[in-house]
Order: sequence, then structure tokens, then C-alpha cells
Amino acid sequence: MNYRAPTADMLFTMRHAAGLDQAAASGLYGDLTAEDVGGILDEAARFAGEVIAPLNRVGDTAGTPLEDGRVTMPPGFREAYRAWTEAGWNALPGPVEHGGQGLPTLIAVACAEMWNAAAMAFGLGPLLTAGAVEALDRHGSEELKARYLTKLVSGDWTGTMNLTEPQAGSDLAALRARAEPAGDGTYRITGTKIYITYGEHDLTENIVHLVLARLPDAPAGTRGISLFLVPKVLPDGSRNDLRCAGIEHKLGIHGSPTCTMVYGDGGGATGWLVGEENRGLACMFTMMNNARLLVGIQGVAVSERAYQAALAYAGERRQGRAPGSGHEGMSPIRDHADVQRMLLTMKASTAAARAICYLTAACLDRSRLAGDADERARAFARASLLTPVAKAYSTDLGVEIASVGIQVHGGMGFVEVTGAAQHLRDARILPIYEGTNGIQAIDLVTRKLPLASGAAVRAEIAAMRGIVRRLIARGALDAFGAAAPRLRDAVESLDKATSFMLRALAGNDPGPALAGAAPYLRLFGLASGGTLLAEIALAASAAREAGDVDPAHLARIALCRFFAENVAVAAGGLEATVLGGADFAAGAPLALAS
Repeated sequence: MNYRAPTADMLFTMRHAAGLDQAAASGLYGDLTAEDVGGILDEAARFAGEVIAPLNRVGDTAGTPLEDGRVTMPPGFREAYRAWTEAGWNALPGPVEHGGQGLPTLIAVACAEMWNAAAMAFGLGPLLTAGAVEALDRHGSEELKARYLTKLVSGDWTGTMNLTEPQAGSDLAALRARAEPAGDGTYRITGTKIYITYGEHDLTENIVHLVLARLPDAPAGTRGISLFLVPKVLPDGSRNDLRCAGIEHKLGIHGSPTCTMVYGDGGGATGWLVGEENRGLACMFTMMNNARLLVGIQGVAVSERAYQAALAYAGERRQGRAPGSGHEGMSPIRDHADVQRMLLTMKASTAAARAICYLTAACLDRSRLAGDADERARAFARASLLTPVAKAYSTDLGVEIASVGIQVHGGMGFVEVTGAAQHLRDARILPIYEGTNGIQAIDLVTRKLPLASGAAVRAEIAAMRGIVRRLIARGALDAFGAAAPRLRDAVESLDKATSFMLRALAGNDPGPALAGAAPYLRLFGLASGGTLLAEIALAASAAREAGDVDPAHLARIALCRFFAENVAVAAGGLEATVLGGADFAAGAPLALAS
């Protein structure tokens, strides 16, 4: 099934959920207009559908074989990547002074959705390069920027993130990789890193690895970690002392090489310090925060691709006769109520997650571009609050929606020929990498909720309530059904759960907050996604009243109503889990021992 990016809905979401119209009107994006953005999306959609999407199945079946330390990418990847970089797509958000186009993060995230929906294994490499560009631009020396940024921004070289080691996954305090000063301003890096995405490949002549390692006199724990730039090819053209020792055989994303990287077989790979000594984690988090939002949009991407495949199959497959369908003989299964429920769940949930991710991207833009320092600070706090929700909520949905897609296909979804199974296999990594979703939930509850004594989350809930009040004012319209009271209930559940969390954090026992973190994040996603869909629906309703007869507007209102009446109603149960479900922790050891 071919992929066709839903650019009209993407642009509408950017305009009305992420504030593109207001940003353009205020000059935040310079002379960029919504029409300009629409043109960029349309061209990106064409490239994604025509050039990248055909590689999805190829990458899944061919994989990335390793021979003599060299990885061969799947057929067609090199040609597509070359065309993609030559068209300037890698440089889209890059700094202008290093050859980038300097376009907003909002646009880059929307385009990343299309690259990853077309073929996630292809889109993964540029995701890491984008993070490397941001980390180096923010923390690198002028010498390193001059030597590496232009090539990274153009995509002539790619970047990686090297954190994980065999004994150190989420616990970075256990890192053992070493960095010895060489006396000439460089360092010799030794150690082994695992799960390194695009650690070796044949797309580019050089790969720029950003590696976490410890100096000889470094303090213990995370306070003793430094960040180093370690290129595959040194400035003099010689090979650095590093190699790919193995490729993981994975459940999914087979077209993305996941490498074990060994540094220092011959005495130490040459590296350069990025930022300050023992401050590497702060530098790497610049890269990781970028990556976490982009992983969230990967969840949206795989959801969209799975939905499109399921919708197409449901229109072709005929079985039984649906009541009131008007069909002679057997009906397309799309006409059966249960299949409609599944398809609407897929579409509405995808739209909600997309809105959260786009809003987060817009907040990041405002945190960099707003003229007022206070406005920049508020936008940064809001982006910080939303990032774990964008990552975890969207990727959890990616797995769930891909699974529903298999259900729509029935038995044909369980066999590989339809491609539905690949969507689920590819999606399953998303809640795991770039910080597991459990860690995202803990980050949200323990670090982000207390920001400014809870002011950031209170402001977010107030914004949700404002949307609900506007929706209530439109409640007489039949098209909205019970959307207003259902979303009001969801926001109130979030408010009560937030108060509980803040009280728990203020005490001496964080246990209840930690136990309820995951359901709290899900509740946050439901309330945020539902109210953002309401914002979109209100804009669609206003457009209809102004004479716009585009049928997509009615569909947007219907999606909001479906989400509110069928998905957001889970908020009450999640609230109960957060407020009263923490007692499981006391009995967990006994229960798990038997």
C-alpha cells in the first residue's frame, strides 16, 4: 500500500493546534507564511511518497549485512539518500551560518513525520544527525563547528549518539568508556558502545560519533561524564581507531543498522572534547531532547502509515452485509460498525498525538525566536513539560494503533504479505529507545511538574480549560455531541491527578508519585490531545460558518467528537489509578515472588 501524506490535515494542525497563523502574523518566523509552509509540505510529501516509501519493504527484507567491518545498506537507500540531501531536506532546520535553511522546528518535525511514515528505517539516520547538529552547534568549539557542521548540516556526513554500554543502559552512571588526554588537545577513546543507530553504513564517507566517556580523574556517577566527537575518518583522511563489531538482529527496523561500536583496538580512537569536562551529560541532553520529540513524531508516523493501510484494506475486503450499508451482497468491512470503531480510533488517536508533537515543536521555536526573554522562558518551560508527553504518549499509541491495524486486516495482518505486521514490528522499539516511556513518565512527574513550583503545568491545564469553555459555548451544535462535557471531565481528572502528584512530591515519600507516573502521563496525553482536537474542530466549525464547504472540516469535527466520547472517557479511570493505585507497590515483592 502506497503512503500518501495527509498534508491538508498536517497544515491545519500546524495552523490551529500549534499556532502557526499567530506565529506568522507576529513575525516570529520572519516572512514565512502558511502558504509557504503548505508548499514545503506538498513537496516533501511528493518525495516521501515517490522516493522513500518504496524502500520500506525493501529495507525490511534486505536488512543491513555486515562484512569485514563494513555495513551495506539495503538496495535503493544510497540513491534515495543522495537525492534527499541534494534536494536540501537534511539542511531544512540547520543553522544558516553553516549552510542550513534555518527553517522552524515545526516544519522540520512535520517533514520528519513524512520521512518516517514512508520508511522509518530510512528516517532514523537523519533523526540522529539532526540531534548531532544541535548538540555541536550549542556546545562545540568554533574549530569543531567549522570542521564538521557544514558537512553534517548538508547530510554529506551523518551523526550518531553513543551512550549505551553492555552494563549501562538507562543508568548512565555505570558508563566505563575511557578518554585519556593525548597532550595535543585531543583524547584517546577506548570502550564498547551498543545499540548505536547508523553507527556504520555506506551512505556517506564519514560518520561523526558523539561519544560519552570518562576522563581519568572524573568524579563518580553522572557528574563525571564528558562528551567527545570521534569521527570515523580523521581530518587527514586516515581511518580512526574504531570499528563496527556487530549488527543486532532485531524485531523490526531491519533497514536501520544497529551497531556494536568498539573504540581503541589500536590504543585509542582520536576524539575532541565537546563542551566542558565532566559536563557531557548536559551536552548530550541537548541532543536527546531533540531526539525525544522526533521519536514522538515517529510514533505519529507509524500510526498514520498503519491507519492508511488498514483503511485501504477495509475498503477492499468484503465480508457479510452491514446493516444499512446499501450494498448488494457482501459489504466492504469498512461498513461494519466494529471496523469503523477501530479505524476511527486509529485516525483520531493519530491526530491527537500529531497535535501534541506539533505544539511541542512550536514551543521550542518560540523558546528560541521570541523577542521577549520572559516569553522565551515560558515557551521553554512549556516545551520541557510537553516533551515527555509527546515522546511517550505518541509512541505508546504507535504500538497500539499498529496492533489495531493488524486486527482490521484479520488473518491477513498476521502474515507479512500485507505489510501490516511490519508496522507493529517497527513501532515496538519506539517506547524503548531515547529513554523508555517509564523514564519519560518519571521525568514528567518528578522534574517537569515541579517547574516554577507547578506554574508550567497549571498554565497548561488553564489553557485546556480555555479550549473547553469555548467548546461549551458551541455545545448547541449537534455535530459536537457530548465532546464538551467529556473533555471537561478529562481536564478535571488531570487537574485532580496533578494536585495529587504535586502534594506527593512536596512530602518526604515520592513513592505514590513514582507508582502513578505512567498512568498520569497517559491521562495528560488524553486531556492534551483531546483539547487540541477540540481547538482544531472549533477552527473547522468557524471555517464552515465563513462559507468554506471543504468536507474535511466536518471530518475534523467528527474526529474530535469521537475522541472525546470514546477515547478521552478513559481519563476517569486513569485518575483513579493515580490517586488510589499506588498501594500496589507495598505488596508487589510478595506478589511477584509467588
